[in-house]
Amino acid sequence: MQFEAKKNDFLKCLNTVQSAISQKNTLPILSNLLIETDKNRARLTATDLDIGITSRVDVKSKATGSITIPAKKLYDIVKELPEEDVTIVLKKNNMISIDCGQAHIKIIGLPKEEFPQIPTFEDSESIELSQKLLKEMLIMVGFAVSRDETRYVLNGVLFVIKKGKIQLVATDGRRLALSTKSVGENTKLNKKVIIPTKTVQELIKMLEDDGGVKVTFSENQVFFDLGHTHVISRLIEGEFPDYDKVIPEERKEKVKIDRSKFLASVKRASLFTNQDSLSIKLDFSRNKMVVSKNAPFIGEVKEELDVKYGGKAVSIGFNPIYLIDALKVLEDETIELELEDSDRPGVIRKGNEYTYVVLPMQLI
Repeated sequence: MQFEAKKNDFLKCLNTVQSAISQKNTLPILSNLLIETDKNRARLTATDLDIGITSRVDVKSKATGSITIPAKKLYDIVKELPEEDVTIVLKKNNMISIDCGQAHIKIIGLPKEEFPQIPTFEDSESIELSQKLLKEMLIMVGFAVSRDETRYVLNGVLFVIKKGKIQLVATDGRRLALSTKSVGENTKLNKKVIIPTKTVQELIKMLEDDGGVKVTFSENQVFFDLGHTHVISRLIEGEFPDYDKVIPEERKEKVKIDRSKFLASVKRASLFTNQDSLSIKLDFSRNKMVVSKNAPFIGEVKEELDVKYGGKAVSIGFNPIYLIDALKVLEDETIELELEDSDRPGVIRKGNEYTYVVLPMQLI
């Protein structure tokens, strides 16, 4: 194996694939990435057995071959090389030499045979989506995924594809985010799978604002083809909660709020929360909302905002983080918040495309 690559292109490819490597790996080979070359491309692959990422970079190849190299070490070395083309040559005893400008480096690796085999996928069950659409949907729901490892089935995003629509759902039991988009009436695929949060976060970083992505499903894995980059992930097994049952019916009476002002006010109030008192208070009356927090031994904050509201007076407590997470990903100038009572969920809707349900907290 011998090839020459542009430093920045090679570094970008290294950065993409090493995201798949877990610091908790017990097998030494899983700390390595696999490098394979053909006539004009080098293909880099890394995996932690739950997620695998493959990315390709254009190179000038003089000899094909393959080797696995410690991923972080290789990335750190290439990052510090001068801004010149990088030449990599496979030597004897699984050693590679790296030449760039006046720098000459050698690293010992392991043979390809010890690296896990990456599965191949048939196209029997697949769908093509816009990268921008999928990225936006993942951002709109990804923050609501549960971090509680004991609630395994909630540690991912539910993908539901049926009747020409795709729905992405995430919940941690205290809030729920649902994004719905049309993917064409001719789409016959009917699929319901849970994709782990690590895969979701990696996709958010990789997906771009143009181009397409082909998503292919097998019995317990999913494959995302982004062109130069491929992502393979296991699926979470288990039954996701019936999310339709926890979404309240739409209320006619809504609070119309300037999103950016609401977000800023909630952020300020959140500064007065602590582990013993996590909630902030929202008081609603005719065309007025008051955001407040009184924290013993810390201080208090109170801020009045103009809103459009003609319903009954309501006082309700929320975890401010749950509000901030949703308000940050929404782009509308004005949002509509549906409220019923102090012990009923608050709901933010964006037509039929987005629903966010958040449970209230007891005011302390």
